[in-house]
Amino acid sequence: MQLAVLLGFVLAASAPLLNRWFGQQASFVLALFPASIAAWLLTQADVVIGEGPLLLEWQWVPSLGISLTFMLDGLSLLFGLLICVIGTCVLIYAGGYLRGSPDMARFHLAILGFMMSMLGLVMADGLLTLFVFWELTSVTSYLLIGFNHTDLASRKSARQGLFVTVAGGLALMGGLTLLGIAGGAWSFSEILAGGEDLRQHALYTPMVICLLLGAFTKSAQFPFHFWLPNAMAAPTPVSAYLHSATMVKAGIYLMARLSPELGGTGLWITTLSLVGAVTMLTGAFLAIHHTNIKKLLAYSTIMALGTLTMLLGIGTDYAMTAFVTFLLAHSLYKGALFMVAGILDHETGTKDVSAMGGLRSSMPVTATIACVAALSLSGVPPLFGFIGKELMLEAVLGAEGFAALLIVMAFASAVLTIAVAAIIALRPFFGERRQTPKEPHEAPFSMLLGPGLLAAISLALGLAPALLGGDALLTAAASSVVGTRLDVSLSLWYGVNTALILSIVSLALGFLLFKRWDGVRGRLSILAPIQRRGPEAGFDASLRGIERFAEWQTRILQNGYMRNYILVMLVVLIALIGQSILVRHSPLLDFSLDVRFHEIIVVGTMAMGALFATVSRSRLGAVVSVGIMGFSIALIFILFSAPDLGITQLLVETLTVILLVLVLFRLPRFSNLSTSLERIRDGATAAAMGVLIFLLIITAWSIDQFEPISTYMVENSAPLAYGRNIVNVILVDYRALDTLGEMFVLALAAIGVIAMLKLRHVTPGEGKASGTGKPAVKEEPYDG
Repeated sequence: MQLAVLLGFVLAASAPLLNRWFGQQASFVLALFPASIAAWLLTQADVVIGEGPLLLEWQWVPSLGISLTFMLDGLSLLFGLLICVIGTCVLIYAGGYLRGSPDMARFHLAILGFMMSMLGLVMADGLLTLFVFWELTSVTSYLLIGFNHTDLASRKSARQGLFVTVAGGLALMGGLTLLGIAGGAWSFSEILAGGEDLRQHALYTPMVICLLLGAFTKSAQFPFHFWLPNAMAAPTPVSAYLHSATMVKAGIYLMARLSPELGGTGLWITTLSLVGAVTMLTGAFLAIHHTNIKKLLAYSTIMALGTLTMLLGIGTDYAMTAFVTFLLAHSLYKGALFMVAGILDHETGTKDVSAMGGLRSSMPVTATIACVAALSLSGVPPLFGFIGKELMLEAVLGAEGFAALLIVMAFASAVLTIAVAAIIALRPFFGERRQTPKEPHEAPFSMLLGPGLLAAISLALGLAPALLGGDALLTAAASSVVGTRLDVSLSLWYGVNTALILSIVSLALGFLLFKRWDGVRGRLSILAPIQRRGPEAGFDASLRGIERFAEWQTRILQNGYMRNYILVMLVVLIALIGQSILVRHSPLLDFSLDVRFHEIIVVGTMAMGALFATVSRSRLGAVVSVGIMGFSIALIFILFSAPDLGITQLLVETLTVILLVLVLFRLPRFSNLSTSLERIRDGATAAAMGVLIFLLIITAWSIDQFEPISTYMVENSAPLAYGRNIVNVILVDYRALDTLGEMFVLALAAIGVIAMLKLRHVTPGEGKASGTGKPAVKEEPYDG
């Protein structure tokens, strides 16, 4: 498992080279890789279904307990097969759709990286591993949505999708951290087998909220649904893959994976059921507003994602059976329909279904595929989508909470979805022939193979659903979601029941809505002002707010003045550390001082030097004052029996004063650049900082939690470092790398000073120097 994913990333990085070798056939060559992974997964299916999950651990950093562990159970097997099979179809389809594009190498790199990120996500056993792959899907989807990077709309849509999903990723990171703390382990296999009831844990509520925020943003649940239709700016192969098997299904996968340990509570049931139902109805309702075929399909995807979330919230065994069945059915027909949409766009030059009609004679194969996939979307027998729809309605009818509300919303969504399916399948291919920008003709075989295969699978599974029930794939997947063995029994005919009656009525009402679609769409235009003030408007307003805040803080806090930066940092330091010292530690000030007269003289000299340095109007006077401070400190070291440290301080201070004198005498005199109030403010800040340092010293003096490290240094300087000057040993042995870094910093500062001194100002407007051909330069020292 690990080898397949890691080799996929290597293959993605090699995509430019493979495109150079194989040219237009590179897509077919690259499609062999996901096809081979799908074949390997099928060879493991019997073991996973019969014996349980496969767990493979690769030690990464054994000393830290870090490993790359993958788990293959029924749920990850189902997702893995969808990712690889549909990924194979998409790569072959892209070879025809993007044929001749100069950016094919870039597309292959991004799509393979996206594919492996999603595959790693569904197989990851470690919480942190899942998060890494989760973020990789966001980054790679950003590259794919913004593939047409010269188009402003593509860049904006990619940025919007990245912002929303990465913001949710931050919440997910917090949720996974809380899950690891609460579960006492950092892998799904250990948490699920641990037996600890996380539902009773004190961290359960914040943990679920954070995890669901991550899942909802990724899977476009209301009110985060707006980014998904805008992602249709991506090329159609990307849209087909994004909606059918990857990215948006990541949040669904996460909720299904966590359902055995976190599901069943009032918070889980209420949140997932209501959010899923609202998303389901919102997606179906917004779909009929659009004539762009990709937007129609995008909103129907939102409907399906809401349905899956609602089924996870209902949480009954029947709902879990409906969940895995609906998941598979949706992946098959949605992948096929998106590829059909791409064929229509590619061969007619338009995405507007209202501008199409009568294309069946010119594109008979495409029309057949579209009808089969749309019938599955509508839930018409004998397609597999019919079984998924029937199970979904039956699960809603058996819901324990909000049953009446969920039934009404599910039925309304079914009616709207049937209308959308009819618009996609009937409007372009039947009726009066309409003139399109390009003369329509049948698509090449590479573009028909993928959607044709997915539609055929949907039909075959509808005719023989028992292939997936019993001891088969969907049983293992549903059991993984429930956490215990669950027998799945699928049939094309369950008899006449309430679900079947609702399904028949929804078909009739949906077809009637399709017949009156033009008029209904026109009447719904009155809702446009409300839609313009929806969640997407809130997102845009938040971005504008962030921009205004960034402009304000740049103007106030990052205005280019070093003194302002220093002031802000000192004020924040005083506020944070001062509050901590005064509130949490309360330093003891009752100490006795054994101070002699000569010590007072030395300290007073040091204080006077510091004071004079702040008020001096001469650079040279300020340097001398700073030198007085340094020499006073050296004298204190000597008085307190540290002659080696005093000598070091004397040498450093002497050298520093000499260097400062040599450098600063060339700079102009000080100028008054601040007002009296600003100088008072700066003085107060400096005084507060001095008080803070005093409190820190007193606090450190009164706290003795550890044995002083000085004892070790005194005892080992001579035996280990062969030096009796302890300060020198500390500088060149104990903290040699730190000293080396300080030397580099000083060297860089010296280079900066030299560059500043050598900089000359060219006066504008001055003529050429006679006979030199060079501009006349006015020699002036640079005044920063």
